Amino acid sequence: MTNDTKHLLTIADLDRDAIEQILNLTESFAEVGERPIPKVPALRGKTIAWLFYEDSTRTRLSFETAAKRLSADTMNFSVSTSSVSKGESLRDTVATIEAMGIDGVVVRHRDAGAPNRISEWVDASVINAGDGWNQHPTQTLLDLHTARSHLGDLDGRRVALVGDIKHSRVARSNVHGFTEMGAEVTLVAPRTLLPADLDGWPVEVTHDLDSVIEDTDICYLLRMQLERQEQSYVPTLREFHNEWGLDHRRASRLPPHALIMHPGPMNRGVEIDGTVADLPNAVMDEQVTSGVAVRMAVLFLLLGSGLDLVDEKVAAA
Repeated sequence: MTNDTKHLLTIADLDRDAIEQILNLTESFAEVGERPIPKVPALRGKTIAWLFYEDSTRTRLSFETAAKRLSADTMNFSVSTSSVSKGESLRDTVATIEAMGIDGVVVRHRDAGAPNRISEWVDASVINAGDGWNQHPTQTLLDLHTARSHLGDLDGRRVALVGDIKHSRVARSNVHGFTEMGAEVTLVAPRTLLPADLDGWPVEVTHDLDSVIEDTDICYLLRMQLERQEQSYVPTLREFHNEWGLDHRRASRLPPHALIMHPGPMNRGVEIDGTVADLPNAVMDEQVTSGVAVRMAVLFLLLGSGLDLVDEKVAAA
């Protein structure tokens, strides 16, 4: 990220150098998380608001933990108990929050492009925590960090993104993130769960998971987005699991070094067998852990006060 970077709206805003900068800084913040008192004063005096229009457990808790470890003040916004339930518009809600004094706002919204609109209305930094089917940039960053911690350089690594590509913001972000880092991405899904137009996607496509399983370095399973589906895209979930789910038979055919990843929450027995999710090379818990350090890095780079991070860490030690 350059010094004039203000927002993180899409992973496509970041080139390889910017991604590596975030991932390298993530390593420093991962060390902070291992301290007896995992806290640094890097964002002391800064205020961050959470604007979540969709339910979230992992992402919201991860961002909140990251902000607290950076000593930032936080402002929680709950849609269910806010004036949104009385018909208040998104723009009016944002204006109200900004009037209270914020330096950053983390947004999750059901509509694609909502964080971009908010960035036009506020002076604060805006971080996209997921918008519709569109983007989830910090998920991609934590996935890249987790993968690099096991596999090192991702150049030439083969990534299979498996399942509900059509409705997945994680898929859209990860295609760019992993290819930007030199990996080769293959989409694996039934035709009904692929986007109608894949022009410009730097990927291979197959409908047969068994045809690529033995040559895969990262088997990345995507959650069936049942809440975003207005119709049935597969005959039954059982059939989906039989054709595209990761069971023990398929997991045993992965290379010994291969990683099994999932953005969560998992539908055990649909995209992945419950026992497969507990294998040593299934790194879903590590993805969650990486999320805190990655989001610390993003918040620091966007909102940092200009103080030197190393000096701050020494002062806090």
